[in-house]
Amino acid sequence: MKVVGVGCGPGMLTGEAARVIAAAALVYGSARAIALARPHIRDGCEVHEIDDYKALRSLPEDAVVLSTGDPMLAGLGYLGGEVVPGISSMQVAFARLGVSQVRGVVVNAHGRDHAAAIALAAEEIGRGRVVFLIADPAFSVPDLAAALDGEARIAVCEDLGYPEERIDVGTAAAPPVPVSGLFVVVAGF
Repeated sequence: MKVVGVGCGPGMLTGEAARVIAAAALVYGSARAIALARPHIRDGCEVHEIDDYKALRSLPEDAVVLSTGDPMLAGLGYLGGEVVPGISSMQVAFARLGVSQVRGVVVNAHGRDHAAAIALAAEEIGRGRVVFLIADPAFSVPDLAAALDGEARIAVCEDLGYPEERIDVGTAAAPPVPVSGLFVVVAGF
């Protein structure tokens, strides 16, 4: 099996990823991942939208599994096999904000305990790190802001790579508010 990162938005697929997808006879992915990869999927390729993520480990050896962003950043890289990296939302967010990734630490709050993620983010910012927080639509930026010093900078980065991309920067005292369900947060920069 090959796990291929399709990037975090349109046009963010690497050349290597495009070649692997174009050669595939069997592709699995979320609706969003398939849409991002669609220009590279050849005619006659069997394409399946993933409806049971637990069944992915039993896919045929020649399957290509599409992962949004980069498979090794809270993606499907855990499945094993060959992993073809993609352009992650972290890379794009840090580039848009002009922040070096070497200062960054990842906190995953997507589908996880938000309070624990907020506590970890506050701890890392206290250490001088820049937190890249992978959010889900229910994540509360105001709750994160309440856990930080009022001067701490917070950016909400929405729909990265899409035409409707939006980046709003504020502080913990006046935090930005997401308007889309597809967002990440960068804090402490």
